[in-house]
Amino acid sequence: MKYYIRSKGDATSNALKAKMERHMTNVNLIEDQDNPDIVISIGGDGTLLQAFHHYTHRLGETAFVGVHTGHLGFYADWLPHEVEKLVMAIHEEEFEVIEYPLVETIIRYTHNGRESRYVAANEVTVKTINGATLVTDVTLRGQHFERFRGDGLCISTPSGSTAYNKALGGALIHPSIEAIQLTEIASINNRVFRTVGSPMILPKHHTLVVTPCNEDRFQVTIDHLSADHKDIESIQFRVANERIRFARFRPFPFWKRVHDSFISSDES
Repeated sequence: MKYYIRSKGDATSNALKAKMERHMTNVNLIEDQDNPDIVISIGGDGTLLQAFHHYTHRLGETAFVGVHTGHLGFYADWLPHEVEKLVMAIHEEEFEVIEYPLVETIIRYTHNGRESRYVAANEVTVKTINGATLVTDVTLRGQHFERFRGDGLCISTPSGSTAYNKALGGALIHPSIEAIQLTEIASINNRVFRTVGSPMILPKHHTLVVTPCNEDRFQVTIDHLSADHKDIESIQFRVANERIRFARFRPFPFWKRVHDSFISSDES
């Protein structure tokens, strides 16, 4: 079993990483940063997302597990005092691999037929660069659906539905459902301009395309990675063929995570 440990970088996470590495050495596990079978993230959900984007080229071979050194997360669900137990479980390969859907984003540009492809574990957001109103045509399955005006659009995965999407009033979706969700960010709805105004859940075989109307420069955020893109012809979204793989060592139902994160938790 080849492993790699990624730390948030603070003193607590770095110390825990060093402790885990000592335990890993004692049970003859092999550290391999380039081709790990399992990646242990120490920090929070943001640290695990960073690890995910580092290994998007190995999603079919690498599984992830998170140890949280802050607040309980949806991805980082092991406690610091449990790391010895976690190391032994990795050593004995006492785990199952579960897979969650991702959202694929393809940005097509007006020059030379160029395009960029990304996958996101949580969400993708589209906004204007200068903070002006975003005006785009929204196409579903090749048919024009609406002209959106507002601050932006959020396209989330089921596991990411508990993140920014939830703050926008989107629905919570169980990760076993292969879908993406489109949620509006402060849409303009009045006597002149109208949008559907509700979150939309799209199944795997549906494709969503966003086309600029008055500005071809957007700020596109893929999970925590934000970049400005210009000369955009269209942005396409759908459920990705790849999936993120998690090493599951014990039951931790999705709805329990929702309960513990947003309602109450037994964690002291």
